[in-house]
Amino acid sequence: MKKRGIILVLVALLVVLFSGTVFADTASPEMNASKFGVLTLLPPFIAILLAFLTKNVILSLFIGVFSGTFLVGLNSYNIFGAIMHGFLNIVNLVLGSLADSWNAGIILQCLTIGGLIALITKMGGARAVAEALAKRAKTQRSAQLVTWVLGLFVFFDDYANALIVGPIMRPVTDKLRISREKLAFIIDATAAPIAGIALISTWVGYEIGLIKDGYASIGMDVNAYNVFIETIPYRFYNILILVFIVASAMMLREFGPMYKAEKRARTTGKLLPDGAHPMIAEDTTDIEPNEGVKLSIWSAIIPIMTLIVSAFVGFYFNGYSALDPEMMAMVDKAPLSIISIRETFGASDASIVLFQAALIASVVALIMGASQKMFKIGEGIDVFVQGTKSLLITAIILLLAWSLSGVIKELGTAKFLVELLSDKVPAFILPSIIFVLGSIISFATGTSYGTMGILMPLTIPLAFAINPVESYVVMCAGAVLTGAIFGDHCSPISDTTILSSMGSACDHIEHTRTQLVYALSVAAISILFGYIPVGLGMNVALVLPIGMVAVVVFLRLFGKSVKEEALRA
Repeated sequence: MKKRGIILVLVALLVVLFSGTVFADTASPEMNASKFGVLTLLPPFIAILLAFLTKNVILSLFIGVFSGTFLVGLNSYNIFGAIMHGFLNIVNLVLGSLADSWNAGIILQCLTIGGLIALITKMGGARAVAEALAKRAKTQRSAQLVTWVLGLFVFFDDYANALIVGPIMRPVTDKLRISREKLAFIIDATAAPIAGIALISTWVGYEIGLIKDGYASIGMDVNAYNVFIETIPYRFYNILILVFIVASAMMLREFGPMYKAEKRARTTGKLLPDGAHPMIAEDTTDIEPNEGVKLSIWSAIIPIMTLIVSAFVGFYFNGYSALDPEMMAMVDKAPLSIISIRETFGASDASIVLFQAALIASVVALIMGASQKMFKIGEGIDVFVQGTKSLLITAIILLLAWSLSGVIKELGTAKFLVELLSDKVPAFILPSIIFVLGSIISFATGTSYGTMGILMPLTIPLAFAINPVESYVVMCAGAVLTGAIFGDHCSPISDTTILSSMGSACDHIEHTRTQLVYALSVAAISILFGYIPVGLGMNVALVLPIGMVAVVVFLRLFGKSVKEEALRA
């Protein structure tokens, strides 16, 4: 009898779990946004809040994803069924994220570059570069400026920026007692901000396409690339955050959590706070060259230049194969023109190209090391594998972040925010509102591309309807592009933020926490000394220098000196 009773209870429970419904069948993002309303904000809010409270990114992202899959499950099941299917759908989301060719390419690229850096380190290249840079970057000021300059050089892709600059500069900044948080900030602030405004990069094609479609919706056929160039002076956040880095390095002044981090590093030598979890495996940071290996910067320069050159060549040919026949014919006539390079780079699949480039560079490094008897082929392969292990935690976090982005998209979170915040506003304040709206959506969803794709089709027609002046529409389009980058820059669930933490071997939450105050400060300056003045009709050629001066004055007033003599005093 007891067994029958147990079976009946289980059958009844299954019926309750899988037959009862609270809402209708699976709904579209638009329907979910209307149905759940403010609840669509729960997944990113929970993930971000828990990340700061628990300092455990993986657990926080997992719970954030589950809260989203639970809400989606309420479309077809009751509460108990939604809980069950919420857990099951997490697996589907992770598998879907991994099955996406772009995402798979990013993960493979990260793992391969981890192996490449390990090989360069084993050959003594990393130490040789660190010693060479140390001769030029002898002070904390010059080390930060060198990091900034390297970030500008790797302008063509934000992912490549985060993965290349960090491992090169980390030994130098560590030796000079610059906190990992500050290194991560400089890397992050020269990744998407510079890639977003570079005349040739993996971003350009996407941004131009959005601009072209936006103008087409109001019946205008424009040269989208020219419009993109015209938006650059209005990309206040991108420009001012680069100025902020230089000003902070030159004056050696910090404020907020970053001041505490720099003070800790200067006075105690602790590059990270106690209990921090750097986003790189500890057992892979002690790779050293074998005894008797002659240190040479070429052991690093040749593989890294192979990576960069292979990436440029890959962007060109990968993008060329994706062009339509008409554009191919135009490229064939002038294959090395700016237009041809721009079109091919914009059409390329950056994730696959960078993975291929990293693999080629790794093979070159392996052959170099073996041919110079720095290690045997088998030992080199073991070192490469050991290097890939250092980035496994990054791969897990990226998969969960992409899963969270997927469930947020399914819930219609961005659509809810647009409907909530896009009421009628005065013409002069619209660029600021667009910037703030883009920031919120990008911060909540962790994707600048997605935010641009949502807002640009709405912004250009709205701006044209309010004020059909070319410069006004252009500044509003610029506000979309830079607002999306700002929100993505300071979001803990953004892939570029995660990769910057990884490249600098920084605790991800510490990086996000220290960077957030700086990003918000520059964003406020961008609005007060940028978008409001140009919205009122001031010439951008006058507004932009005023914004730069405002950044310097702000640092002088609110920053505290982190010079060692000042800290000792």
